[in-house]
Amino acid sequence: MIRWLLALSLLSAEPALAATPTARHDPNAPINVSADKFVADSNAKTGTWTGNVIVTQGDIRLRANAVRLNVTGKDNKPDKIFASGKVVMDSPNSGTVTGDKGVYDVVAHTVTMTGKVILTRDKDVMRGDQLTVNLDTGVATLGGGKPIPGTQGGRVQGIFTPPASSTPPKTN
Repeated sequence: MIRWLLALSLLSAEPALAATPTARHDPNAPINVSADKFVADSNAKTGTWTGNVIVTQGDIRLRANAVRLNVTGKDNKPDKIFASGKVVMDSPNSGTVTGDKGVYDVVAHTVTMTGKVILTRDKDVMRGDQLTVNLDTGVATLGGGKPIPGTQGGRVQGIFTPPASSTPPKTN
């Protein structure tokens, strides 16, 4: 059972890692998973890695405190992959996205990050409460979440640094 869940999770993890697309990313590259512990539950049809979980494929890397794979149906196909606890997905070409939790919905082909989501690429930063990426269309939506009464919460924030100009600024 453990060998089967491990093989299934490795095959199904590729689209979740592709949520941060890169020009050089190879979706057929081997997927490596390391963690402090792995538990397979054949009754619940889950496999769970815990403790400093690191998943890598090519130049994409996912880190989290825990990663759980659920399978469903008679064919035991993967349904959802959950990452929780200080979730970080990064790629040298696309930047980094962090959040408290991440879910890859295999059927819907979406990846959702929630809880203090921060996207960074070079000096550019975007913040929100929920990021949803449709892997079929490439459309990403960053939402602000519910505002806390008396605060400016519930909004998406971004800071963008323009590229350096090769001409000096004009002075009057």
